[in-house]
Amino acid sequence: MRFLAAAACAAVAAAGPMMPAAAQVGNPATPRVGSPSAQPAGPPAPVVAPRPEPRTGPLPGSLSLPQALDEAAARSPAIVAAEAEVAAAEARIRQAGYRSNPELSVEVENFAGTGELRGLRSTETTVAVNQRLDLGGRRSARVNAAQAALEVQKLKLAMAKADLLQSVREQFARAIAAREKLAQATENEGRARELARVAGILVEAGRDPPLRALRARSALAQAQAAREAAAADELAARSSLAALFGVSEPVGAVSGTALDLTPRQVTPDQSLDVRLADAERVAAQAGVREQLAERRLDPAVGVGVRHIRETGDVGLVAGLSMPLRLFDRNQGNIEAARQAAAAANARRASTLATTTAKARNAIANVEAAQRRVEALEKAAVPEATEALRLAELSYREGRASLIELIDIQNAYTAARTSLTEARLELALATAELGRILAQ
Repeated sequence: MRFLAAAACAAVAAAGPMMPAAAQVGNPATPRVGSPSAQPAGPPAPVVAPRPEPRTGPLPGSLSLPQALDEAAARSPAIVAAEAEVAAAEARIRQAGYRSNPELSVEVENFAGTGELRGLRSTETTVAVNQRLDLGGRRSARVNAAQAALEVQKLKLAMAKADLLQSVREQFARAIAAREKLAQATENEGRARELARVAGILVEAGRDPPLRALRARSALAQAQAAREAAAADELAARSSLAALFGVSEPVGAVSGTALDLTPRQVTPDQSLDVRLADAERVAAQAGVREQLAERRLDPAVGVGVRHIRETGDVGLVAGLSMPLRLFDRNQGNIEAARQAAAAANARRASTLATTTAKARNAIANVEAAQRRVEALEKAAVPEATEALRLAELSYREGRASLIELIDIQNAYTAARTSLTEARLELALATAELGRILAQ
């Protein structure tokens, strides 16, 4: 047994310089080819900086838009999942660069037979190390394909972040709009309550018929119902915003404005969607090269030591095997990879056209929303506010009827609601444009 151990060491030492590739072989006489090792050997994995753990704990009591964007980036499960995909792609690059493990084989021949081969007298023991050479640029093709796949995953991570930021901006804008509508509903309820009080006084004084007091109380009931609905919508908006952070409890409150983006030059060909299409096209081309490398010659070699017990002699044995590409020349995989590359080229052209159209439409939507907000802020709402002030004064002085006052109040409420909705549309259009132009 000491001899076998020494022979094995000698075989390993002899075969050491001949191990540049990625598979196992059988024995020196018939080394196997094309069967990758389950545990390839290679240099130690490079040190990767640890990714920060997702933020946990309660949210701040009140969130501005910058705070909401920061909390989402630090907490979102979608970002955690995308970062894990990037880490997996990095690991696949390391795996693609490893050389395959050599195979140590021990063969014992001519024992337990008949005649001269009875027992162990004529035993021949061979200890060998076998290695697939993995020529033809297979390893470099694998590494290039894995690197291209990593770039795709990095861009998908960037897209996941951009999608998340768009969702946060949109939901934050909805929460701001719901807050404003709740404030308006509360204000309307207070105004209706005061109107009902004044109408009751006028009825008691004989200035108005009882029907007017009944009409005012009906308006108060409607205002109360509207306030309850606005409160429910506001809570739902804060809950939906918290869900983007992976938090079940609703956000306590939102503050500030719903806009944080400024206009900039439109470059659709540099957007994340187009860059991802470019990266997928490069990855598809790398896949073609990888499949082409797989059809090249794949020789395997083996070297070992054979001990003949009957004579005590020792000899070296060596072998070489090479697959004959008569039937399987990887034709199907090569054609599939080429078709995937053609599809990637088509998707890239389609993505560029779609992104350009989306950017153009988003710009138009932003400009239209800006004009609507300006018109409501500068004219419609101030005029409705002044009309309401004068109508309330006239009603107290007896120069306007209750019906006229209620109509003017409704017009004022409609103007305020239109302004809130216009601001929401502007925030949504701006968020969409920011996502389209994200780089």
